Amino acid sequence: MTEQLASLHPSVAASLATWHDMLHRRDLAALPSIVHPDAVFRSPLAFTPYQSAQAVVLVLGTVINVFEDFVYHRQFATGDGLSVVLEFSARVGDKQLKGADFIRFDEDGKIVEFEVMVRPLSGLQALGAEMGKRIGHLIPAFKG
Repeated sequence: MTEQLASLHPSVAASLATWHDMLHRRDLAALPSIVHPDAVFRSPLAFTPYQSAQAVVLVLGTVINVFEDFVYHRQFATGDGLSVVLEFSARVGDKQLKGADFIRFDEDGKIVEFEVMVRPLSGLQALGAEMGKRIGHLIPAFKG
C-alpha cells in the first residue's frame, strides 16, 4: 500500500511504515520494537481481550503465517493522528475474508491496542480453527 496519511503523528507514521515493511517482507521480527509492553489485542473470536506485548506479538506473528494473499486496501486515520484503520483481504485455505485492523498508538508510536474484525462468518471460522491449532494452547494465558 503506497497511500500516505499526512495527519498521522510523526512517531505513528514511522511505526506504521515499519509495520507495512514487516508485512511486505513477511518477517515480524521487529514487531516488539513498536508494541507497548501493556498493549491489548482484541480478537474477532473472543470477547475478553488478550493483554501484554507478548500476546500481541504471538497472535500477529502467527496470523501472518495463516493468512494467504494478504493485502491492505485502504487506511484511515483519526483526527489526533494516533489511530488508524487498515482494511484488508486475505484467504485461509479456500475461504476468502475481508477485515479491518483498528490500531491505536501512543505518542511514542507504540501500539497500545490492536483490534481485528473479520467477515464473513465462514472466513472467521476458518481463521479461528487454524489459529486454534497453532496457538490455542498458549493464548488463554494472556486473558485479562
